[in-house]
Amino acid sequence: MVKLLGFVGSVVGGYAGWYVGAPFGFFAGFLTSTIGGGVGIYYGRKFGKRYE
Repeated sequence: MVKLLGFVGSVVGGYAGWYVGAPFGFFAGFLTSTIGGGVGIYYGRKFGKRYE
């Protein structure tokens, strides 16, 4: 369950980062998507460990 929530967090965080950064250009969208994906993995796994 922890890995699944990490994956879901990565997808959601990456999409949110792309949504925020894309209006400023492709590279900004890519960069914020990468950061958002990493943050999503962190919090998704943290949430999964708490409720496991």
